Amino acid sequence: MKTKFNELLEFPCVLNFKIMGVAVPNLPDLIIEVLQNDTPADYVPTIKPSSKGNYHSVSIPIRVTSQAHIEKLYKELSAIEEVRYVL
Repeated sequence: MKTKFNELLEFPCVLNFKIMGVAVPNLPDLIIEVLQNDTPADYVPTIKPSSKGNYHSVSIPIRVTSQAHIEKLYKELSAIEEVRYVL
């Protein structure tokens, strides 16, 4: 990835990740499972359904330590089958 996180952020810091995926009941659990592998913490996601209820937007603040850490989380979260976008 060609990102400029190192120029824009001072590490470590907390970033709010927004993950959009199919509205399945275990979507937040799948996301937290991935996060616990790399960045163990007590996560409290905020979940918002889409207007038609087909998708959920899950927002989670995550403490990141480097640009490589951010990129790794993006890749791992994107690899979840139910996830459509990671912002």
